[in-house]
Amino acid sequence: MKARYVVWALMMPAFLTATAQETYENANIATEDLNGTARYVGMGGALEALGADISTISSNPAGVGFFRSSFASISMGMVSQADARSYENGDKTNASFDQVGFVYSRPTNNNSYLNVGFNYHKSRNFDFILSADDRLQNASQNKLTYEKLRNEVFVDSKEITANQLDDIYVRNLLYAADDGNCYYYPATQYIFDRAQQGYIGVYDFNVSGNLENRLFLGLTIGIHDVHYKHYSDYTEQLETNPEGITYLNVYDERRITGVGFDVKFGGIFRPIEESPFRIGLYVHSPVMYDLTTKNYTEVTDGNYTAYAQQRYDYDMYTPWKFGASLGHTIGTMLALGATYEYSDYAHIDQRYKTDDWDYYYDDSSESDEVMNRHTKHTLKGVSTLKVGAELKPTPELAVRFGYNYVSPMYRSDGFKDGTLAADGTYVASATDYTNWKATNRITCGLGYTKGPVNVDVAYQYTTTKGEFSPFMNYIDNEFPDDDNVANVVDVKNNRHQLLFTVGYRF
Repeated sequence: MKARYVVWALMMPAFLTATAQETYENANIATEDLNGTARYVGMGGALEALGADISTISSNPAGVGFFRSSFASISMGMVSQADARSYENGDKTNASFDQVGFVYSRPTNNNSYLNVGFNYHKSRNFDFILSADDRLQNASQNKLTYEKLRNEVFVDSKEITANQLDDIYVRNLLYAADDGNCYYYPATQYIFDRAQQGYIGVYDFNVSGNLENRLFLGLTIGIHDVHYKHYSDYTEQLETNPEGITYLNVYDERRITGVGFDVKFGGIFRPIEESPFRIGLYVHSPVMYDLTTKNYTEVTDGNYTAYAQQRYDYDMYTPWKFGASLGHTIGTMLALGATYEYSDYAHIDQRYKTDDWDYYYDDSSESDEVMNRHTKHTLKGVSTLKVGAELKPTPELAVRFGYNYVSPMYRSDGFKDGTLAADGTYVASATDYTNWKATNRITCGLGYTKGPVNVDVAYQYTTTKGEFSPFMNYIDNEFPDDDNVANVVDVKNNRHQLLFTVGYRF
């Protein structure tokens, strides 16, 4: 375990009436899982140039242009988290409805088709249990508030504090001595558990087609439906103190809901008329989210309990995404695909609503420049490499394999800065953060086709390691005894997914 050292850049917060969220929660919403049909997952999603799978409607819309007959499919399965300890409402294994959609295909002449499609898929499955514990030496979450108070980070220590936890600690639980000074409660260790639940469902509407069976073009309009919630407990065992308080517990419940909108455009080209080799290119606009966050937070020392709750509306725009892919088939027995995607998450745009009521209600928003600068110092560009293969030993049977590498989104020195003069700081009700590292996905699958019906199954193993911190660190170079430092704790997210798809051509 390591200690991450951060020196505060102290600033005086300003009064703002609207709210944008915080970098780490926005990053959680902006990312995507590998999900869709069992064929798509079994081949590692490397179908952006091969096409002819309805799941490409969300990656390279031109892939839907390869259908030569109408088609419908439905997918569902199970997701299980390995090595997680049970907590609250979190379950290690959950059923999941992952995809349903159809394509209507119509020929325009002998060599060209015009296709129209709709598909729903679960782009993000939030089900996850995060647990961490470690020793603390003369450090604590409430000491973090104390150091903010001592360094005059707050606008007014009696009325307004940097976030909801600071407000609870200052008003109710920081120790006040007879001399009028305020003191913190140092801790010896902490235990943290959080259960996340929910999903992002994407409803995609597509039009695509091909010209002379060589150039394929597609356009997809997507609606993103967000349902996220978490429950967490953070408990510190305290050192001996004048009031005889042995522990502090923070219970936090947060929900984020809302909708987003994006547009995707893609093309696939066969450069050599006599060859099945093909090249795919695509671009995704930012997903423009209109979101609402609600929370209930409770702090108790066993004798006294204080709580806070808020609701705020805000906007968040994800970054642009760009992709390039290659595909090739050898007869009817082997299909090979490779895809590269890039998206710079340092450019997530966190926005607060202006809500102009001049002549009519204008639900517009402006960028939260302070939080966006923090995002640029915390997140970075992500490269995703996907490769996959499908072998058909008989016309009816298909065997599939795939692999993904997703580079880290978080900078190693990133941290949740609770001293920012930003709206996202004010509504924060948790101080923890995790800097996740690279993600690796290994996939495989089987498919069987009989007449117009196909049945597919896929397995996916996903592994990601991360570094967890219970709160940002404070270093006082002049008075080292005032340092508030917690070790970095290694955590992981290893998941198994089993997915089934039934499709029908008509």
